[in-house]
Amino acid sequence: MVDHYSRRALGCAIFKRQPTSQAVRQFLGRVIARVGAAPKYLITDSGAQFTCSRFQPWCLRHGIATAAARRPDRQHAVVERFIRTLKDGCTRVLAVVPLLRRSFQRELQLFFLWYNGDRPHATLEGATPDEIYFRRRPACRAPRFEPRAAWPRASSCSKSQVLVKGRSGVHLDLTAEFIAGRRHLPIVKLKRVA
Repeated sequence: MVDHYSRRALGCAIFKRQPTSQAVRQFLGRVIARVGAAPKYLITDSGAQFTCSRFQPWCLRHGIATAAARRPDRQHAVVERFIRTLKDGCTRVLAVVPLLRRSFQRELQLFFLWYNGDRPHATLEGATPDEIYFRRRPACRAPRFEPRAAWPRASSCSKSQVLVKGRSGVHLDLTAEFIAGRRHLPIVKLKRVA
């Protein structure tokens, strides 16, 4: 389940086979309880889980307007892109994808932690989903260090997107940390060298 506005991954469920409508409703209920609010709109595909006679009344009880995607190429774009990122950035880079459900869920939780909190998104202009979802000032908008001593300030193509912190020409130390030692989930940090 992905929040369309912030691109934040709100929840995920693993099913051994095609889930029933009841299983999907239980999953949605858990996400709603954890988040503390139901979505205003829910865009789904036309699967049997979403078109059965019990799904629509459940959504109405929770104040959720539903819509089956008529143009999946456009309406599903956000969740489809998330799924591709999940596959490319998590499951396809693991040397061994864990077969135990608990281990696989742990890998997904670590990926969600990184995806929501540390992965900048071009669509969000460099912000992370957590920064948008929780209405925090994006780190990419804070004043930045400029390592070039003579960066061309007057050139329109090299103008800074944010203010430069202090003087230009500073030396920086780049460090990379990894969530739970997972090399495919990097957190890159820059520090000014004294």
